[in-house]
Amino acid sequence: MKIDRVVDLSVPLTAETQVYPGDPTVAFTPHSSIAADGFNLLAVTLGSQSGTHVDAPYHFDDATPRIDEVPLERFVGTGVIVDARDAGERGRITTRHLAAVLDRLTPGVIVLLHTGWSAHYGTERYFDHPYLDREACALLLERGVRTIGIDAINLDETPDDAHPGEGFPSHHLIAEAGGIIIENLTNLAAIQSEHPLISVLPLAFVGADGAPVRAVAIEPA
Repeated sequence: MKIDRVVDLSVPLTAETQVYPGDPTVAFTPHSSIAADGFNLLAVTLGSQSGTHVDAPYHFDDATPRIDEVPLERFVGTGVIVDARDAGERGRITTRHLAAVLDRLTPGVIVLLHTGWSAHYGTERYFDHPYLDREACALLLERGVRTIGIDAINLDETPDDAHPGEGFPSHHLIAEAGGIIIENLTNLAAIQSEHPLISVLPLAFVGADGAPVRAVAIEPA
């Protein structure tokens, strides 16, 4: 395979990384330095769901695989981009948005929901993102899709005082199917290929509910 471009789909991990309300924040603390020790080394503190990350089924179901138990094939596959940029603030991504790519929704593909909401990353508005409707999620799973990502902080609606949410239905459906969720993607508009190879390989956190990833789209020459 000859590679034309590698498109970075990940947000950077820094002390300013935006996290889900209540989650651990990211911290890098110098542990060793060249001046004192002859080498540089950081102590890193972060949550399993920090930055661009993947959720294992275990995130929402104790009886399902943890991130180190999920087959690696779940994290690499041909990308199918779903244009959901018209969903809007706290809007539903429905089966209507899937209609244009329905024939490409087959086992092994990685579906990326392009909402454009990553433009609001780092602001309070980022929490008012579009989200995947339960019916649309069920359709993806019926078609054999097991890896679904979004350029927002949550695949389901993020609840707050004014919006109680629906109990994370898409998370539960995907967990029951042994699927994977990718959140906090960015830069989806930069993907030019109709059939990019998507890689979201996680750190091998043993027994964890999820892990950060360096998500990329690899475009063939």
